[in-house]
Amino acid sequence: MTVEMELKALMLASQDGDAAAHRMLLGRLSRHLRAYYKGKLARIGRGATEAEDLVQEAVLAIHTQRHTYDPGEPLTPWLHAIARYKLIDFLRRNRAFMADVPIDEASEVTARDDHLSVESSLDLRRLLKLLPEKMACAIEAVKVDGLSVAEAARRCRISESSVKVNIHRGLKALATLIAQRAQT
Repeated sequence: MTVEMELKALMLASQDGDAAAHRMLLGRLSRHLRAYYKGKLARIGRGATEAEDLVQEAVLAIHTQRHTYDPGEPLTPWLHAIARYKLIDFLRRNRAFMADVPIDEASEVTARDDHLSVESSLDLRRLLKLLPEKMACAIEAVKVDGLSVAEAARRCRISESSVKVNIHRGLKALATLIAQRAQT
């Protein structure tokens, strides 16, 4: 069985409400995404922390958007599009590093997926309401609105280090919430 066939079978079972298949799918995808993001970010001098944040963002997007996957189409291009757009969003939020992006990656910086962004924002905002206020504020400011850590600190009225900690812990909490919801 190819990776495409295996992942597609897990996605279809997940769409049908199979919580175990959904957890297995997200686990497998996390490993693949981690390698993808580490490779891409290493080329621009970024590290494992940013890669892990992107993994969590992509897994969250895949979870909230799984209903948009068309079973008649291959799964891996759909997954790759989500992963790629999360990387593009990261690059946009970190414009200071844009000069370091290799020229063959430059086209990714201008791409946009409004379809996924619009649909996922509603689910994400519902999930954010389940987090403590400062945690949700930090995630929304940096990961959704694209503010810098310093700007988010001012908006949320917390220190810059608290913004970073709240984002890291909040993304983990969101992943746990998603896993719990997938079980029910």
